[in-house]
Amino acid sequence: MEYVVNKELEEKETRAIFTDMLKYAPSKLCGMFGNVITVPIYTNLFSTEQYGLYSVSIAMLSFLCIIFSDWVGLSGLRFFRAHQIENDLPKYMTMIVSILTINMCLMFGLSFLLKDAMYSFFHVPLKYFMAVLVLIIPVAIRALLQQILRAQLKSVSYSFTTILNQFVTIGLTVFFAKFFNLGAASILLGMGVAISLIDVLLFVQCDIMKVFKFQKVEWKFILPIIKYGLPVMATSLSAWIITQSNKIIMGGISGFTKAAFVGVGYGLTLPILMPLFAMLTVAVIPRVINMYEAKIDVRPIITKFMGYYMLLALPLVAIMSAYSMDYTILLKTNEKFHEACTLVPYFSFGVFFLGLTDYTTLQYHLANKTHLEFIIKLISGIVGVILNIMFIPKIGLVGVGIATFAANFLYFVLSAIVVLPDFHLNIPKNTLCRIAISAIPASVLYFLFKFGVISVHGSIQFFSTIALFYCF
Repeated sequence: MEYVVNKELEEKETRAIFTDMLKYAPSKLCGMFGNVITVPIYTNLFSTEQYGLYSVSIAMLSFLCIIFSDWVGLSGLRFFRAHQIENDLPKYMTMIVSILTINMCLMFGLSFLLKDAMYSFFHVPLKYFMAVLVLIIPVAIRALLQQILRAQLKSVSYSFTTILNQFVTIGLTVFFAKFFNLGAASILLGMGVAISLIDVLLFVQCDIMKVFKFQKVEWKFILPIIKYGLPVMATSLSAWIITQSNKIIMGGISGFTKAAFVGVGYGLTLPILMPLFAMLTVAVIPRVINMYEAKIDVRPIITKFMGYYMLLALPLVAIMSAYSMDYTILLKTNEKFHEACTLVPYFSFGVFFLGLTDYTTLQYHLANKTHLEFIIKLISGIVGVILNIMFIPKIGLVGVGIATFAANFLYFVLSAIVVLPDFHLNIPKNTLCRIAISAIPASVLYFLFKFGVISVHGSIQFFSTIALFYCF
């Protein structure tokens, strides 16, 4: 592909990305805060058995959403601008809605036909199985409408609905748990009611009726969506294998109580770190897509923001790992779940490399070669499953941590090796040097705390080390 170098546009888009980041920041920071308070609320509200059941149910929900709905929403984001330029958004929206509706019908049909196999795989009771199936409907609608908001660059609306959804879900969950004693089902019910209300709000914010009119579906428009979306689905399923299958495997081997520790370790890392890291990616990706469609060289911007990502993420996960027990206690996690701190170093570094691949795999999305991302992520996921099965019976939670980190790291390495022509990114050397220099005083302070030269509370150690690093 012949790129056009346009420094003026590049600078303009860089400023626009930072502006979008500020608009998305409230939703991501509040989402992170919501996930922070979710861990202590849920671990104090439910027993280890109930929390484990919730973790496995959410893993099942994400599994089905990946197959039947999430990729439709991502396709809505990827091709929205192209169809907007062609002035055929009504046909495009008809296709997207039609595909999503067919997928939902197919999901219910296959779920009932294969219910015995799904019971044995997920080990969830019937009422949770049914609750998850019903919950997928509002979740699928929300996923599509949120991606349309992103495509329309309505970052403020996106932020508002994301924040509202987070806290309404938590409030309703506590209400149902306290007054109706529904156990882990309280979370699923709270999610269902909250997301349904948010769907109505999203429908209004998207103003979708201005562009949505039922049109005759044409295969020539559907095939590119399928070609893009199915590899995305397969890729997300491979990511699910990396990040979620460990709960299922642990639950199958050691029961819901041990699965609860995996769920808490997950809750202490990925749902907290990813919203923070996503402040960059959620703003970068739509702008990069628009630049690419205009045949502008997007590699300098991707490289630049990859460096910003490293500067934000790497020191944070390193310090979290060093103070894993203090971090777990800091979040007011119930004492019966403190064993999950073992997973924090492995999971947090795994999240770092998972987030970094958002930049190295963006090439596959721009070139519509998402099958490559699927292949490398599937390989990583299979390696993760094999390591989980090998290590869990022998070393328990440490085995889960090693397997998860190894799978995420392998995914990043493969994405850095399998590079399409004209998509080579430069290593942000200056940023890495700055991180290395700033790490020196932070490391000295850490060892002063560790060996008792300076004696203060663990939470003060944690925040002091972070503050010292970023001051340098």
